[in-house]
Amino acid sequence: MKLLLFFGLVAVALAEVKRFEGDKVFRLKPNLDAHVNIIKDLAKSIEVDFWRPHSEDLVTIGTDVDIQIPARYLNLVYTTLDQSAMEYEIFIEDVQSAVDGQADSGASPRAHSYTKYNTWSEIEAWIDSTASANPTLVSKQVIGNTFEGRPLILLKIGKSSTSTKPAIFMDCGFHAREWITPAFCQWFVKEAVETYGSDTEMTSLLNDMDVYVMPVFNVDGYVFSHTNNRMWRKTRSKISGTSCIGTDPNRNFDAGWCTIGASSDPCSDTFCGKTPESEIETKTVADFIRRNKSTIKAYITVHSYSQLLLFPYSYTYNLAAHHSELLTVAQGATAALTSLYGTRYTSGPGAATIYPAAGGSDDWAYDLGIKYSYTFELRDTGFHGFLLPESQIKPTCEETMLAVKYIATHVKNNLY
Repeated sequence: MKLLLFFGLVAVALAEVKRFEGDKVFRLKPNLDAHVNIIKDLAKSIEVDFWRPHSEDLVTIGTDVDIQIPARYLNLVYTTLDQSAMEYEIFIEDVQSAVDGQADSGASPRAHSYTKYNTWSEIEAWIDSTASANPTLVSKQVIGNTFEGRPLILLKIGKSSTSTKPAIFMDCGFHAREWITPAFCQWFVKEAVETYGSDTEMTSLLNDMDVYVMPVFNVDGYVFSHTNNRMWRKTRSKISGTSCIGTDPNRNFDAGWCTIGASSDPCSDTFCGKTPESEIETKTVADFIRRNKSTIKAYITVHSYSQLLLFPYSYTYNLAAHHSELLTVAQGATAALTSLYGTRYTSGPGAATIYPAAGGSDDWAYDLGIKYSYTFELRDTGFHGFLLPESQIKPTCEETMLAVKYIATHVKNNLY
């Protein structure tokens, strides 16, 4: 009886894994108001997943729209698009095949690797081993717990010192399905540890500054994206009054909260939360940064995809007080990035460069007084989107390291 119960539970667990056979990712090109309205009508009438921009409310004329269409709605969508004469391409022919094809790196699936997408348990074990193996350069701290009770972990990277040093705060894994971003945070730690003492720039940085690295911000969502739904984006908090789960943590900060580019609908992927910092993950990180505000001189948050380097503001089209310097640094960083593999990035303020969005962590950090506040949107520009193959982890991380080091060196040489 117990054995039957066990297999029954396994069957239920397996049944809960969301599959995407036959789903396609379209790139739509709305060139008329009518096209914009058609996309918005589709979003209201059928189940779709906006990859870029993140909701129908952000669709505008002249801006490409990447959207995942479930297989059962394809005939309707083809008919609608053909009747409208809207231009479109199909970027991913079968989403499930793309999900299955991500693991093309040949790395061992049984252990942590810098060139594969590690599970949270693998990352957690890696954090412990990295900290214990490098006691004079790396320390671990748990700053709180997620909604589901998992630890929110920071690594502090920097040469041990008796005095307080200025610091940079960097996080990855805000949105659960953006797997390339935790991969980068792990890569950064690897490079810091391995090149300290041999690379002049890294050695100088870690002698003079500390870097707080949060490998995964949205731990619950990241776990869920590995176990149940590869395309999950939000946190996993339960919200009173609705059966819908989770909040978009990058709409949950107190920066023009829920005014633009965010939704008050708990079922939306861009749900801003009941209040600013309603998510325990958001509040925990915000509290840590507030406590260390006097020493944190830069905030870097890593997202995907689009190949962009953004800075404030996203919740308004007004320019930041330090716009010129922020732009100059971003342009230098993207030039450094491009120098390795020729990957092209666009830089600029969030609202004007990609789309307006309130409640973002970079805007919040800047308004708190952290001048050097940046958001990376890593590879690619949509061909793979959130399903970047593992074979691209290494080149993506290598080139991004050049940009992050460029920003960090500027911060170190221009402390305020």
